[in-house]
Amino acid sequence: MIVCYKRVIDESDIQVNADMTIDISKANQKIGAYDLNAIQYGSETARILGGKSIGLTFGAGKEIKATSKDAMSRGLDETIYVNADTAKGTDGLVTAEMLAAAVLQTKDIVMIICGEGANDTYARQVPSRIGAILDWPVVTAVAAMELDGGVAVMTRKLENTVEKVRVSLPAVISVLPEIAPAPVPGLRAIMAAGKKPVTELDAGQLVSVESGVAELSAKGYKMDRKNILLDGGVKNQVKGLVAALKKEGVL
Repeated sequence: MIVCYKRVIDESDIQVNADMTIDISKANQKIGAYDLNAIQYGSETARILGGKSIGLTFGAGKEIKATSKDAMSRGLDETIYVNADTAKGTDGLVTAEMLAAAVLQTKDIVMIICGEGANDTYARQVPSRIGAILDWPVVTAVAAMELDGGVAVMTRKLENTVEKVRVSLPAVISVLPEIAPAPVPGLRAIMAAGKKPVTELDAGQLVSVESGVAELSAKGYKMDRKNILLDGGVKNQVKGLVAALKKEGVL
């Protein structure tokens, strides 16, 4: 069982300068919050099935290896990371191509588990793209799952409905945070993670693909609120809201 995760910038370390430019020079990096739930669920499910949970990520730099240790301290048996100097700023297409190529290098995989989205982009593209590349079924927004041999029955939690689907394995799924709360690993787990295997794959040896998206700029945003409070019951509040919107030229 493979669990994909992404290394993202810690949003609490992002600084916005006076000219609204973004400063991330002092920002630490971490595993995305949605991926922590995927790691927890993947490692728990692999243990129940008597299999192995393997973390898989794509990135560049020395920090990616340190992130592997963090992922294994949370229950994964080993990690694989695809190292590429060009990983920074790549889009979902490139990421999915790299991860799918790495999956093809790994034997006996019955499921790929991803978080529902990434902390930084939340584009929710990678799981579906991986499934399309591998020609595996894809199920998103998974809140619960039952396994029966080579079949999985999954509960999807959508905006206004709950849906149950049945798929044959292997499959790619993206899970909602509620599927498995992610506890903070203890000291023993952190120490044990340092002894688990880590495999590095060279992106250049896997697949050649170019990003179709380039970031032109990134700036902070400051919202100026009107601080208008509407009192006096619903009817008067509605009248006050309409009057305020007309004054601003919205209506």
